[in-house]
Amino acid sequence: MLIRQETKNDYDKVYDLVKDAFKVAEHSDGNEQDLVVALREGEAFIPELSLVAVVDGEIAGHVLFTKAKVGNDTVLVLAPLSVLPDFQSQGIGTALIKEGHKIAEELGYKYSLVLGSEKYYPRLGYIPAEKLGVLVPAGIPSVNFMAIQLQENAKPISGAVIYAKEFGL
Repeated sequence: MLIRQETKNDYDKVYDLVKDAFKVAEHSDGNEQDLVVALREGEAFIPELSLVAVVDGEIAGHVLFTKAKVGNDTVLVLAPLSVLPDFQSQGIGTALIKEGHKIAEELGYKYSLVLGSEKYYPRLGYIPAEKLGVLVPAGIPSVNFMAIQLQENAKPISGAVIYAKEFGL
C-alpha cells in the first residue's frame, strides 16, 4: 500500500470512492463526497492533508483533515475518512489516519478532532474532546466527539469548535 497526497487527477476517483464508502456506513447523510469537493475549494483546505491510499494501482481509501478553530487556536478536523467496501477492515483507514497525524505534526498542528465511532477512533489515540477542554457541539453525543493531542508540548485548548463553513455546523 502506498499513501500519498491526493492530486487533481484523483478527484473523480475520490468522489466515487467516498460515495461508495458511505453507502455502507452506519452514519451517513449521503453527501460526504460533495463535502469533500466543497472543502477542497474552501479556506480550511490543506492539500498536504488530503491523502489517498493506493493498493495495486487502485485508490482504495481517502482521508481529509481541514482547519477549524477552538477558541483562538487552529486545530484540525478529520472528516471524512473513506475506504472502499472491498478494502475495509484491512488497516487502510488506520494507515491513512496515522500518516495524516504524522504530516499534521510536521506542519505544526497540535490537535485533531473527529466526530465518529467511539469504537474505532480511540484505537488511534482519540479521547472524548471534552477531556481536552473542547465543548461538545449541541445535539452531538459526547462519546462520538473526540480529539487527539498531536504534539506533547501543545498548550491546552478550550472552547467551542468553529468548523469550516462547508460543514454547515
